[in-house]
Amino acid sequence: MMDTPAEDDASAGAFSSGGDGWRFAGALTLDDAARVFAASNAVALPASGVVDFSAMTRADSSALAIVIALKRRAAAEGRTLSIQGVPASLHSLAVVYGVDNLLA
Repeated sequence: MMDTPAEDDASAGAFSSGGDGWRFAGALTLDDAARVFAASNAVALPASGVVDFSAMTRADSSALAIVIALKRRAAAEGRTLSIQGVPASLHSLAVVYGVDNLLA
């Protein structure tokens, strides 16, 4: 596990590593974005390049910012990152912002 949400906030989300990919579970909103971003930067990108968001329970534009930051980091490291399991609400935000191509 990369990050453990505060015990008093059960809805706060975190990335975990399993196998050779990452999985995000819980909420990713403005309240959690800085913590989640710092935790993701503290570890190597997933070996498989796969980041799964299918267990995300709530998201706002901060979640989209985290996805974009992960993609930028991967590009800077000469890696590719595959974003999977994106909730419909997050995909809708990406369409509105014109960055839905980054969710591939």
